[in-house]
Amino acid sequence: MRGLVALLVIAAVVAIVGFAADNPGRVEITWQGWQIDTSAAVLAVMLIAALAVLSGLIALVGGLLRWPRHRRRRRAARRRVAGDAAVTRGLVALAAGDAVAAQHEAARAETLLDGSPVPLLLAAEAARQQGDRSTTRQFFAKLLERPETEFLGLRGLLGEALNTGDASIARRFAEGARALRPGSPWLADSVLALQARTADWSAAAETIADGSRRKILPAARARHGRGVVLYQQSREAERRGDLRAAAALAARAQALLPDLAEPAAHHAQLLLALQRNRAAKRAIERAWRTTPHPDLARVYLDADHAEQPLAKAAALQRLAEQNPDAVESHLAVAEAALNAQLWGEARRHLGIAAAGAPPPGPTRRLCLMMARLEDSEPGAPQMARNWLERAAGAPPDPCYVCARCNAVNSEWQPVCGQCGGFDTFAWRVPQREADLPAPLPASAMPLLPAPEAASPGEAPRALARPRQSAK
Repeated sequence: MRGLVALLVIAAVVAIVGFAADNPGRVEITWQGWQIDTSAAVLAVMLIAALAVLSGLIALVGGLLRWPRHRRRRRAARRRVAGDAAVTRGLVALAAGDAVAAQHEAARAETLLDGSPVPLLLAAEAARQQGDRSTTRQFFAKLLERPETEFLGLRGLLGEALNTGDASIARRFAEGARALRPGSPWLADSVLALQARTADWSAAAETIADGSRRKILPAARARHGRGVVLYQQSREAERRGDLRAAAALAARAQALLPDLAEPAAHHAQLLLALQRNRAAKRAIERAWRTTPHPDLARVYLDADHAEQPLAKAAALQRLAEQNPDAVESHLAVAEAALNAQLWGEARRHLGIAAAGAPPPGPTRRLCLMMARLEDSEPGAPQMARNWLERAAGAPPDPCYVCARCNAVNSEWQPVCGQCGGFDTFAWRVPQREADLPAPLPASAMPLLPAPEAASPGEAPRALARPRQSAK
């Protein structure tokens, strides 16, 4: 475009000069005693030269005025390039595990990239790898000073609070970050888990409702979470002595948690305390259809007032009819038959349970019951010893297993004591001990660490003590 303008200007000058040459004339100028007498063509050339000199002077002065700004721009560009290179070297140092070099490069990048949050994040991570938590928090706190980096600072401080196991401070940072990014799914998970760890069930219910409304929590998970909150609120009402309110909350929790036996057993126990035995039995029977569990059998016997072994066997037979194909139904009836010395009935149900056991075969509980059965038969001590030996290497019985970290527990809990996850326990067969993963690092996000990690020996002990059905 500039070349076209230059060509047009040159063409105009040539045209003017040609016109002046074809039409000569005289120009006379008198001013302050001076007299200039020349041709029109010469005057035109002089005017053009004067304009060219004036334009050059204007360009020179403008260039001199703009030179400091251009110099600052070039210097800023060089600093930016050097700062980016320092950040890259710092990231490489972090990847190599050289936190000292990363800290040095972060300091250099912070000087070169004034106002950029990247060097602060790099410095914070380097300080964290060095174990300097105070410095790490200071760098993240600097990010809170500017609105555009406040979320980064809150996220970093949240991670540090989780590392130290301070749930109350972590919750404050998580709620602050969620106020800035309310549509973040991992923040909703983190806030919900922290509210559960601090037993603030009213706030947890609000978080679940908000997450469901924003569609950042799946409908099924929100429904299950509401059931867990209702169950915990029922527990609180029971501790206050308000059994009727506790039973109403427990009924709603059982309806929302058909896959968990604990809410159903709790509901039935509350109904028993209110002298509503028939309703308690119905609650257990309803839960047995979807989630047969040894605890449900124990509460069912309490509701049935069965005291004699034969009466207990008959009661559990009625309960098993609610889910006749479940392995737990056969185990419950077999154990009651063993206690009532109904050896044939016990052998029949144990045989069905063993045939229906998934690979690699019968669990420890079933093997121990078979050993007990064989030991009760005269002249079969070797068979009993064989079943005891088989029990030592048998797969574990179902227990509560965390879906996030595979931690096992003999009792259901709303929050995992190892990874801090909310509503992660399910009743299933755990993996073999050798297949269990190592505990998750406390800094994992959006996973939440517990204040104290479980010792390495806890998992094997839990596997070795599966819950037994009631005698």
